[in-house]
Amino acid sequence: MAPLTLDSLRPAVLKVQYAVRGELAIKAEEYRVKLKENPGQSGLPFNQVISSNIENPQQKGLDQPPITCVRQVAALMEYRELQHLAPNAFPKDVIARADELYEEIGSIGAYSHSQGVPLIRKSIADFISDRDGYPADPNHIYLTGGASAGVSLLISMLISEPMKSGVLIPILQYPLYTATLAQPSGEPLPYHLDESDDWNTDLATIEAAIKETRNRDVVPKALAIINPGNPTGAVLEEETQRKIVQLCKTYGLVLLADEVYQANIHRATKHFTSFKRIVREMKSDVALVSFHSISEGVRGGYFECTNIPEDVIAMMYKMVSVGLCPPLQGQIGVDCMVRPPKIGDPSYALWKSETDTIHAALAQRTHQMVTELNKMEGVTCVDSPGALYLYPKTELSKKAVEAARKAGKEPDAFYALALLDATGICVVPGSGFGQKEGEWHYRLTCLCPGVVKFHEEFSKKYPKE
Repeated sequence: MAPLTLDSLRPAVLKVQYAVRGELAIKAEEYRVKLKENPGQSGLPFNQVISSNIENPQQKGLDQPPITCVRQVAALMEYRELQHLAPNAFPKDVIARADELYEEIGSIGAYSHSQGVPLIRKSIADFISDRDGYPADPNHIYLTGGASAGVSLLISMLISEPMKSGVLIPILQYPLYTATLAQPSGEPLPYHLDESDDWNTDLATIEAAIKETRNRDVVPKALAIINPGNPTGAVLEEETQRKIVQLCKTYGLVLLADEVYQANIHRATKHFTSFKRIVREMKSDVALVSFHSISEGVRGGYFECTNIPEDVIAMMYKMVSVGLCPPLQGQIGVDCMVRPPKIGDPSYALWKSETDTIHAALAQRTHQMVTELNKMEGVTCVDSPGALYLYPKTELSKKAVEAARKAGKEPDAFYALALLDATGICVVPGSGFGQKEGEWHYRLTCLCPGVVKFHEEFSKKYPKE
């Protein structure tokens, strides 16, 4: 017998599902290769694949420009001689930042402190203090290779055996949570967001989910909140956040606050408030772990621990030490995120112009795509004030559902595969995020030309009775 087969793997591994990189993404990559190997003769009805399944605005075809100062600092850290070879190419504040980081880090080929570079953790603490008006301790901050790494660490530490335990997760949720819970045999404990109320968080629904766990002999360890929402972009009101903190206090839950999209809000009537600020204002002792990240051409992130005992902090350090340290380029990216150029810096005007342009484009594209989607027969879409995605609901005919079942697919996955085959647009079916029985959604980034025409043709092929 072969030493490594599917049967020899831990059963929990076989249960892991990650829709964002699932069947559709694999097929999209096959199409991408076919287009590249057969230019102009691929036989496909499109000439490019648009990966709308992930937050990837700098991909070919969408071509969002990178933030210049971030790339410049990264370049100078990769190759120090650049500032001498091209002395007029880099603003003085960029050179000063790279010099400061180099003095602290040395070569980026070296390992850093397992918790992250101390200077960068201090920068994050200053950022949090300025944002919230309350101090932050650099020793309670962990740099990671993206927010996902931090979420995975915390969930793996919280789930315990032999008793069943789990984490309350929103439906809709980013598939990271269910995938991560499956690995240590944890239980996803879903609570539904309210689509009719702009995907708001309903406290009664969370309490009902908590009470339901008692019937399953499952111990809820934590409550995951995604604010702004992914994939919905919903932004929580402060009163709702206070009620969530009180609920965690009542039921003894760790609050996992996924706040990755906090800088993405593009509607004037909405603003982001961190759970750290809410917890401090309430003088609450609720255990809170807050996550943030950057995807500016590098993968980096951090999490901050609030009201976490020092012996637990020490256990976290032991766990992250196994991986030696998070990638240094990601740490440098986080430093640029939390310490952007200031007014008066040589880089400020360009940085401000680039970030304003990105936010304006996101707002315009979101509004345009929502308008187009809501014009389509059988499609409704809640506007998104705080994410790169939209999450339309699609009414599928009985014929479409029957065709999907016959093909062995979930109806929304069947629809999404047909969209990919016809347009080259790769989306994520709602079944990967969780949804109510009999409802069908998909997540896509804004803007995706071709969706409207495809839906019309799909509806003609599978008409309602």
